[in-house]
Amino acid sequence: MDLDEDACYRAVCTRDPRFDGRLFTGVKTTGIYCRPICPARTPKRENVTFFPTAAAAQEAGFRPCLRCRPETSPDLGAWRGTSNTVARALALIEAGALDEGDVDALAGRLGVGERQLRRLFQRHVGASPVSVAQTRRVLLAKQLIHETRLPMADVALASGFGSVRRFNETFQQLFGRPPGALRRAGAAETPAAAGVTLRLAFKPPYDWDQINRFLAARAIPGVEVVDPSRYARALSVEGRPGVVTVRPAPDGGALSVGVRLSDMTVLPAVIARVRRVFDLTADPAAIGAHLSADPDLAPLVAARPGLRAPGAWDGFELAVRAVLGQQITVSAATRLAGRLVEAYGQPLPAELAEPGLTHLFPAPERLVGADIAALGMPRSRGHALERLAAAALADRGLFTPYGDLDAQVARLKALPGIGEWTAQYIALRELREPDAFPHGDVALVRALERLGGQRPSFAELAARAERWRPWRAYAALHLWSADAVPAGPKTLKERKHAKQAA
Repeated sequence: MDLDEDACYRAVCTRDPRFDGRLFTGVKTTGIYCRPICPARTPKRENVTFFPTAAAAQEAGFRPCLRCRPETSPDLGAWRGTSNTVARALALIEAGALDEGDVDALAGRLGVGERQLRRLFQRHVGASPVSVAQTRRVLLAKQLIHETRLPMADVALASGFGSVRRFNETFQQLFGRPPGALRRAGAAETPAAAGVTLRLAFKPPYDWDQINRFLAARAIPGVEVVDPSRYARALSVEGRPGVVTVRPAPDGGALSVGVRLSDMTVLPAVIARVRRVFDLTADPAAIGAHLSADPDLAPLVAARPGLRAPGAWDGFELAVRAVLGQQITVSAATRLAGRLVEAYGQPLPAELAEPGLTHLFPAPERLVGADIAALGMPRSRGHALERLAAAALADRGLFTPYGDLDAQVARLKALPGIGEWTAQYIALRELREPDAFPHGDVALVRALERLGGQRPSFAELAARAERWRPWRAYAALHLWSADAVPAGPKTLKERKHAKQAA
């Protein structure tokens, strides 16, 4: 990634917050790297070098600054649109793809060769995939040290280090001191069972009201609780149950995330899911500037400059909900999902349960062989859900990124009960494809009709959306937000496909 070093230095001199998360400054005289907003005295021009990511700075031998704390900067996907392959790889790495697997396996999931993936990372990230994974562990550990009272052994396991010894060695090598020395003295350690609260930064502006309303309209009884200032849910990661609570941080610029888990080793995966669901890696300025070139979208972008594309907590859960919602309203589908949870969901352990959060969403194995249609839906749809559960059980990676957008949509459409709209919707929310676009959605057509005065056909909508690439998913969210009717597979073609697939 090419950086204009003179422009970067001007940003550092003025401590311009617009560049926070876009670049990092390596100071040759101290061996540390900083955010552009670091309050320390600005180093001389000849003593600094610039990096596009924290991983690139760390790979070059610099250690993170203790004052500006690079681990708290916004994690911007600035390379998205230039290399979606890298964006998919980064999402998989954050979810732990390199904790047990290797780069070759990661490249295979993305449909590219290992050497090509390494070249793409050097070009767009400035570091290798392994360095990105290592930096992720170090920065999460550093954040846990600064923001929580967890014992150091729990910090090591919760940040993804395989052992306490490796954790201690890494921090001794980076900072010349043991990890415990980075924590301020005076506060007692807190057991992991009490949970942790972390700040996850984003690039302002952030439209909390929009994403909160979206999630509230789809909140499953017993699994999710949403009010204007808080989102909470029960979830299970690799069979370990937990509870997550998300709210805006009082000082802005971040979300405050509370996590209680039965096993803290899955904390990195939980944080990755929070980032995905609340779309914390988006760059609203870049997306908005591109979409505003369309005169019909420009007023929508101006009205919601911080709009995000809500993600999903789990691919199987999202697919089940999408199939449940075919031919009915979002509220009716949510009620059906609540019945499904009550009948087949696993009760949340008593030590984790809280008002409104009582169950985990059913795992695929709990739906195989079940009489799902008895909950109040057509028997053909119940059979489709059972077959979907069997497919998810047979392939645990069914709802993870694999190949490009077209390949992923084709793969999803081969599943029972999933047509074009549902496949694009899953790609948008679970696979986090910024260019996913359910062009057969009547709500999108209706929204454009109100904006432009003429109702486009689905083919005309698809052609019109070409100018919105590579951010068509955000264009869809702007149009859905402008439309009074919630998004859903309401087209005749989608209904016919759902019946045939069932």
